[in-house]
Amino acid sequence: MNRIERFNLVARALIEARASNLEGSPVLVEGQKDVIALEALGFKGPIEILNRGWPVDRVAVWIVENYSVPTIVLMDWDRTGGRLQRKLADAFESLDYKILTDFRKTLSKAMRPETLCLEDLKAFADELLELIELIDPQANARPSP
Repeated sequence: MNRIERFNLVARALIEARASNLEGSPVLVEGQKDVIALEALGFKGPIEILNRGWPVDRVAVWIVENYSVPTIVLMDWDRTGGRLQRKLADAFESLDYKILTDFRKTLSKAMRPETLCLEDLKAFADELLELIELIDPQANARPSP
């Protein structure tokens, strides 16, 4: 798959993830720089941070207590992010809470040559937002200032 095909795949995944987020599904990310990247990509719904000084299990319980809709778990697609993703999946499963992981899978496959970190997507925001507007003109791709 070439870069254009990969970025089109990411843009389509972004459209879907942003729609779920706008409908109330929180996105759980590792840190504040990840929040900034998602906001640059037009996410307007709830974004929660894992690194708040709590154990993973406590964060999972907090999410379950505060959200009744599935959470998009979006850790980086490097080795550490993979470990965190599995740990979170286990924690949420033990609480019988549904999480969404397809968005991360798509990003990890399509963005791996360029980056292994969510925060780095900010550098590709203009290109990805342009693709979103081409694919779905109604998507309102550009974030509000």
